[in-house]
Amino acid sequence: MSSLRKDAKGRSPFWIACYTAADGRRLQKSTKQTDRKKALEICLTLERAEEMARRGTLTENRARQLIGEILERTTGDVMPRHTAEGWLRDWLKNKAVSTAQSTHGSYRKTVEAFLASIGGRARLNITAIVPADISRFRDEQLGTGKSPSTVCGMIRELRVPFNVARRQGILTSNPAEAVDMPTLTKSKGASKSSRKPFTPEQVAALMEAATSADWRGAILFSYCTGARLADVGNLTWDAINLPGKLVTYTAKKTGTEVTIPLHPALESHLLEMPAPDTGKAFIFPTLAGHDVSRLSGKFARIMARAGVRGEAVHEPKEGSKGRKTWTLSFHSLRHAFVSEMANAGVSQEIRQQFAGHASAEMNAKYTHHELAPLRAAIAKIPGPGKHH
Repeated sequence: MSSLRKDAKGRSPFWIACYTAADGRRLQKSTKQTDRKKALEICLTLERAEEMARRGTLTENRARQLIGEILERTTGDVMPRHTAEGWLRDWLKNKAVSTAQSTHGSYRKTVEAFLASIGGRARLNITAIVPADISRFRDEQLGTGKSPSTVCGMIRELRVPFNVARRQGILTSNPAEAVDMPTLTKSKGASKSSRKPFTPEQVAALMEAATSADWRGAILFSYCTGARLADVGNLTWDAINLPGKLVTYTAKKTGTEVTIPLHPALESHLLEMPAPDTGKAFIFPTLAGHDVSRLSGKFARIMARAGVRGEAVHEPKEGSKGRKTWTLSFHSLRHAFVSEMANAGVSQEIRQQFAGHASAEMNAKYTHHELAPLRAAIAKIPGPGKHH
């Protein structure tokens, strides 16, 4: 049974609550109240909570309700109650006027994903959110194919609203700060693990199945230079140095200048094409100016006619759940370009130069002696339909 007493030595002006704990012990705690009526309210509530704990019916939510009742009866104040969902959504609304639209959009996606992860717990008080909820969310996001760096960013975004709650005294600690970040390892994309190169026989079949001279030339050009579709489609004749047997262009993706000796098969093809009126003319005019996705779709139809098919795979992609891609596509011509040189024993350094990773030194100013090993490397690529 609960009771109140005063400090016998008069060291404290507050009433002391005496009550029985759930484990049977008698406890004494200061109520921090000088008003006996208010102190008794606190004492009775404490004993009620201990009795509920003894019966196994005390939940975190119920405990907070009891504390709220004490606060309201003794001070007249109402303890703020924020559900996790309510707090996060209100925080998003406030952020809408203080952050850029793109930043707010990123916050919104993270909050929505987190609320979906915790399910019904979103209706609990925000104080009920624990580090385990954040850890589960982290692992779920990694499981969908998001990169570790992306998931790190999402956890950092979650820390912001919880920190606001902590600064306002609603939380004593930030659950998102107690969670370990995923290890930032470089993920392997399809370009390294899933994409496959075309064989020389497949390249020949693709050229035969192409419905236009421009597509036949574009396929051969990429196979002999490793150029990407966005670059091939918009190449102009001033990129070609027929007397010097060189092609020089700036890769759209990297902004890097790439200079490559002409493969004999590509040189022959270019020499057979009609001479342009100006160097600014497109080499493959029917492909120029088109969106890459549209051109990729047309190439997929060429593959279908040629009977060349790849497999569908899931490719992890930073900033998203990933995407479905194919082991064979136009980009596989670039892989074939590098792979055929590797199979022929061309050094990695030269292959990297041709791929545009270190091509700053490769330009028209090379001496004939410097170009000799590069020309030899290109010559090792078998022509379409041929083996070494």
